[in-house]
Amino acid sequence: MIALILVDLQNDFMPTGTLPVPDGDQVISLINDLQKKYDLIVATQDWHPENHKSFAVFHNKQPGEIIQLDGMDQVLWPVHCVQNTKGAELVADLNIEKIDKLIQKGIDPEIDSYSGFFDNYHKRSTGLGDYLKQKNVTEVHITGLALDYCVKFSALDAMELGFKTSVFSDATRAVNINKDDGLKAILEMKAAGISILPG
Repeated sequence: MIALILVDLQNDFMPTGTLPVPDGDQVISLINDLQKKYDLIVATQDWHPENHKSFAVFHNKQPGEIIQLDGMDQVLWPVHCVQNTKGAELVADLNIEKIDKLIQKGIDPEIDSYSGFFDNYHKRSTGLGDYLKQKNVTEVHITGLALDYCVKFSALDAMELGFKTSVFSDATRAVNINKDDGLKAILEMKAAGISILPG
């Protein structure tokens, strides 16, 4: 079975959100159309506690700065997708009727979690991989936000777990802290054996 994974289609990543992904709102209608082709759809949701250590304000620094957090590089972000806030909600225009499972990530205040499968240290699973295997999924198609972070790392982890993996390039957008980050993400995914599909 092929599953469609919708990554972090939340208000805070829209143009009016606290961490806007450029043109992030433009993927919603494309994704609604894509959903019609799938029998199993899973969505991920950034779900941070308000004191999450990836937030720049926690360190009195500016978003985009990089610090060492437990020996790993951590990009600092604006406060976003805080649990039970409007910004963390799935976008109202997203069709949620066909979503079979919602996976929340980034819950641990000490560790960021870009991937829908694991935290950034790969210490803790979100349960997504086990869920897909229970549903006899062998292949995943990934879309959502943002290409250069949560989409890329979800795709790389899916490959690592043995799923044949593809990303819809038209139905994702990059944060592009550096202007070529989106392009670099696509090249990195291709190098890992991930197929890049048009939307």
